[in-house]
Amino acid sequence: MIRDFETKDTDAVVTVWCAATQVAHPFLADDFVEQETENLRNIYLVHASTRVPEKDGQVVGFIAMIGNEIGGLFLDPALHGNGLGRGLVDDAARKLGSLEVEVFERNAVGRRFYDGYGFHPVGSSTHEATGETVLRLACQAAKEEAVV
Repeated sequence: MIRDFETKDTDAVVTVWCAATQVAHPFLADDFVEQETENLRNIYLVHASTRVPEKDGQVVGFIAMIGNEIGGLFLDPALHGNGLGRGLVDDAARKLGSLEVEVFERNAVGRRFYDGYGFHPVGSSTHEATGETVLRLACQAAKEEAVV
């Protein structure tokens, strides 16, 4: 089940983010990750449109959207490869149509997922806070028409 994020989900989302970040971003400095953990809790979740998947009544991931951009897509690493990430992106694509995302070039987990989904590169830049290369990816999806 995928549902809208509620404030009571914050601790679960942060826990998932921390676990997934260790797997996807081992190249990031600890102090940067600590700061981003606080930013997630106090800034990002407040300003993004976030949806969460549940498994056995527990929040096991999230997708945070800022317009049509995926600001964050993270799942419990134990559940990678089970279709939850695809389900979250499908959910966003049905509502928004085309999607964009930025992913660290060295994030092999994220790049593999987005490549498999059908995202393609449209640009790159240097992430100011880390000096890492970030790839901008896009995917054209058909927006689901509202049934009247």
